[in-house]
Formats: sequence, structure tokens, C-alpha cells
Amino acid sequence: MFGRHLIVAGVATVLLAGLAACSNGSGGADRGTGYVVATENGGDAATGQKPPEPDTVSGRRDTVRHLPVETARATRPRLVRKCTTGTRRVSHTSSSGTGAKRRTRTWYTNERYTSCRKVRSGTESYSRIVRPEKWCVRLDDVDGDKARDDVWYRVTSAVYDDARDTDKRARLEFTPTGDGC
Repeated sequence: MFGRHLIVAGVATVLLAGLAACSNGSGGADRGTGYVVATENGGDAATGQKPPEPDTVSGRRDTVRHLPVETARATRPRLVRKCTTGTRRVSHTSSSGTGAKRRTRTWYTNERYTSCRKVRSGTESYSRIVRPEKWCVRLDDVDGDKARDDVWYRVTSAVYDDARDTDKRARLEFTPTGDGC
């Protein structure tokens, strides 16, 4: 029985190796499995195109703006933990003997328990976030187009710090996190 399983496993291995050898003979791109072979210039060997880059923008720095987080006071129900204790009657049994002489003994004990749940008890105040913190950069000549001026982009705090420290009208290139400010 073990020998038969070993023979079947060997035949399956040989077949898989043969299929793998045949599928790699496509000359660069394996279209059947979805794998793409890259060329030396970073493009796809099948189409000759470069992979898409992240959406970066470039332009001349106009101004920067930081909008701090905006909060408002609000109230919500205050939940407190309320516990109750009590006792419940628990039955216990034990058996002894066999056949017609089998006896079952039952006795009862009281067991203490605690049950807790959250209940509403008044209200509490908290700070609700109305607007999250935003960092923005305004660019002129966006992507080399002289007609596209004063376009706002939302950026990370690190990009904002870099833009703030550069000279006005300096050329910047970054990946925005959103449009508008």
C-alpha cells in the first residue's frame, strides 16, 4: 500500500516539473500565470511600457498653510459598571453501586455569583473633532503648465515642513494626500 502511494507521488512530481519547464519557454513574459518579467529599463517585457509611478505633482512653491485640528465640546451618555451579587441553588449528584443496588444521592448547595453590566448614569463632556489637522502647499506652474497656478494640495507634515523651509518660488515635487485645502 505504501509503495503505491510513493509511485503516485513520484509520477505527480515528474508531471509538475514538466509543466513548469514548458510554461517558462515564452521568452520573457509568462502570460498564463500573471507573472510579468521586467526589462532592464524597468518596463514590462511584453508591452515595453514602464510601470505606473505614484501620482506626483511638481511646480513652484507659492505658499503653505497649516490648519490645526478643530474641536468642539460635546456631551454623551456616561456609562458606569453596575454589579449585583446573589446566590443560586446548585444541585449535585453522585452514584454508587451497580444494577438493582445502584443508588443516586442528590444534595444542594448555595453558590454566590456576581453579575455586572454597564448602565447609563448621567452625561459626560468630551472634545469632539470637527476638522482633522491639515497641511497644505499651493503650487504655481503645476506639472510645467504655466496656466495652472494657485493649486492647493494636501500633504503630509514632513512634506509641509520641507516646503516651509524652502525658498518661495523654489521647484517642489511631492505626492499629495489630497486636493484642495
